[in-house]
Amino acid sequence: MKENKILAFKITAVLLIAGSFVGVFALRKYSVTAFWWTLCIMTVLSVTMVIQMIIAQNNIHKFIAQMDKDINSMERESLFSFPAPTIIIDSVGVIIWYNKGFEDNILATGSDPFGLNISDIIKFDPEKLYSGNGEEIRYRDRWYKIRATRMDREDSSLSMLCFEDITEYAELEKRVNDSRVSVILIMIDNYDDLLQNVKESDKAHILVQIEKLLENFIDKTTGMIRKLSNDRFVAILEEKDIVRIMDEKFRILDMARAITINDRLCVTLSIGVGRGAKTLAESEQFAKQALDMSLGRGGDQASVKTESGYEFFGGVSKGVEKHAKVKTRIIATALQELIESAGNVVIMGHRFGDLDSLGSAIGLSGAVKKMGVPVNIAVDPVKNLAQPLIERINDNLGEGLFLSPEQILEKDEAGYSLLNRDTLLIIVDTHSVQMVESAEIYEKAERVVVIDHHRKMVSFIENAVIFHHEPYASSAAEMVSELIQYFGDAGKVDSYHAEALLSGIMLDTKNFVMRTGVRTFEAAAFLKKLGADTVAVRRLFTNSIESYQSKSRIISSAEVYKKCAIASSEIQTEDIRVSAPQAADELLGISGVDASFVLYEMNGAINFSARSLGAMNVQLIMEKLGGGGHQTMAGAQLDGVTMEDARQRLLVAIDEYMLASS
Repeated sequence: MKENKILAFKITAVLLIAGSFVGVFALRKYSVTAFWWTLCIMTVLSVTMVIQMIIAQNNIHKFIAQMDKDINSMERESLFSFPAPTIIIDSVGVIIWYNKGFEDNILATGSDPFGLNISDIIKFDPEKLYSGNGEEIRYRDRWYKIRATRMDREDSSLSMLCFEDITEYAELEKRVNDSRVSVILIMIDNYDDLLQNVKESDKAHILVQIEKLLENFIDKTTGMIRKLSNDRFVAILEEKDIVRIMDEKFRILDMARAITINDRLCVTLSIGVGRGAKTLAESEQFAKQALDMSLGRGGDQASVKTESGYEFFGGVSKGVEKHAKVKTRIIATALQELIESAGNVVIMGHRFGDLDSLGSAIGLSGAVKKMGVPVNIAVDPVKNLAQPLIERINDNLGEGLFLSPEQILEKDEAGYSLLNRDTLLIIVDTHSVQMVESAEIYEKAERVVVIDHHRKMVSFIENAVIFHHEPYASSAAEMVSELIQYFGDAGKVDSYHAEALLSGIMLDTKNFVMRTGVRTFEAAAFLKKLGADTVAVRRLFTNSIESYQSKSRIISSAEVYKKCAIASSEIQTEDIRVSAPQAADELLGISGVDASFVLYEMNGAINFSARSLGAMNVQLIMEKLGGGGHQTMAGAQLDGVTMEDARQRLLVAIDEYMLASS
């Protein structure tokens, strides 16, 4: 800008001089004497003006140079004395300049950082550093926000980093966050069932022990606790106390199990924590959802609900079976009303349906038919594990009950399909959106009922009209058997439907060995009254010689790792989904084995089949791999990994479980 103004002044002066000489030469026509005198004067003036311009230009350059020197000196001095620590680094992070603030506040060691790489002193994320917001770091018990400005040149790139001390703001923010309150809901599992046969004096003693346990739990915090009912409590705690309790893995769960009843039963708690909510009301809502999740996963655990999801603690015990049938009767009445008001019913299980999934669907379809409502079961005709059961029903009751998901969704010439506004969709043996036989059927259904016994997962179906979930039940077939008992005459299904239900119970209980309670035998007795033939049901479990050989090969490859039998099979056979779980069951018979895991490859993915006798919670291990299930029976699937990678991930999950349980 300065050079442009000087150039314009020079051009103007030259034009004026040139114009003057033109005027002088024009004067020659009128007077030669006047011309020469004027020419001499103009020449002297022009030469003088040029000399003055040269002198002025030199003075201007000197002035500008002096000014720039003074300003640059002032900038350097100001930047060096600037209270905010500042450094300049090159393209690889080497410090080439630093000011006094950096030397006094950041280093504080008296050493010279010149030539050192900044990453050797402070660790930071370059992407955040060069963003508009900068990056916050903690260094030497102080908090700094670092902002960087890059100056690119042809041959080099320099960056200036400015450190802003935000310690006071960070400490204030921490105090605010630590004092943020959250709601905790605590429930005694199966309070009425546990104390129903206890003497009043012993009952009072047990209640005192429980309340004293909760009081001691709160005394270590700045919070408060209040009793809502005999078995429910609400607590208000600050964030710093919740963090400490989570770090301790909710030790109160273990302390509660130390309280025994009649030297046989122990007290267990279910806890729901609403953390990180914007308001206290929202925190209470989070706590209710978390408590429902704890109960849905079998109780004896704590669930922490935040805006981003759930975090679980505990869940090492089997849980106590519930004997009350009032809930079942109420749900059965509501379900019967929904079925009778529906235009038709579609029943759907989980993908790769087994005897429990298909058996419970078949048994329920028999009751729906007796109500006079059209019913179909959505199942993949090829990808299922209950083909013998499907063939048995088709041979004895006729075809037409089982349809593929595509047939359910297919529209006729008039544009109608079996799935319409009057359709009631009943989902059995799963409550996960990702596990249903057909996600499209679920998404298009307007009314949904869920009947499941698996421990609750985060991705559960939330829009169900009826969500009948009993993690204490042995199988979905057991739950359906209980429900149809309250259907009146419609619940008196024929022997083929009863045998389908019994096959589901026998599959999930391993012939009444695993997870079998009083309700299981009552359901089996009810089905036996309906004419279920146990010999016919046993034939549904027969395997081919190829399946038996495949199972033997899997068992022979097993190795024991921390009381876990681990086997794998890379051979893809048609019945691998049947032989792998059977091999996992067989491996539990090895001495010193508490859990078994079988890995097999199918459709480009590595599948896990996990089993235990109750000493280990395989559900928690499978959840670390993205799966789920029950404490004694669970599974998972990993895509895009090799068998060895999947095995290593399993070992890590087992190690993490062992560490958390110790």
